Amino acid sequence: MAKLVSKTYGDALFAVASEENRMDEFFEAAVGLAEVLRTNEDFGKLMSHPKIMQEDKVKIIEETFDGRIPKEMLGLLTLMVTKSREEDFLAVFDYFVELVKGEKKIGKADVKTAIPLSNEQKTAIEEKLLATTKYESFEMNYEVDESLIGGMIVRIGDRVVDSSIKTKLSNLSRELRSIQV
Repeated sequence: MAKLVSKTYGDALFAVASEENRMDEFFEAAVGLAEVLRTNEDFGKLMSHPKIMQEDKVKIIEETFDGRIPKEMLGLLTLMVTKSREEDFLAVFDYFVELVKGEKKIGKADVKTAIPLSNEQKTAIEEKLLATTKYESFEMNYEVDESLIGGMIVRIGDRVVDSSIKTKLSNLSRELRSIQV
């Protein structure tokens, strides 16, 4: 259900941003709001507290965000409060941010290696990904996992390229076990 809510409100926000040609402004505001919601747990608790009246929540939102975010986003927040969807704020803004990234062809790549990579190696990986995908830029996340032994695992969305020694050894072991002597 939360996915449907985030899609509904996120698509509406995207449509308004696109229609008014204010995608960058809305994107920056959504990223900022998502960060506020992630780092300030008390705000989320306040918004979802059942004993605080909707009118008071709307007033809090207006006092907190008026003049800091586009009025359309402020309207979205107040609408969500009146519809008792305060708990979905973060999901809506995360969904919207992903829509904008898709529109701007910004990909997210998670790279796992057995050893830390140099800056040159990181640049080479990013250039290779840009050359072989539809994306024009990437948000790169690097992680070291010594259990890989060597090689790397690259994940972009639901696509995974695993060239780790650990996986190759596992596959070889499985093949050897399947051979009947």
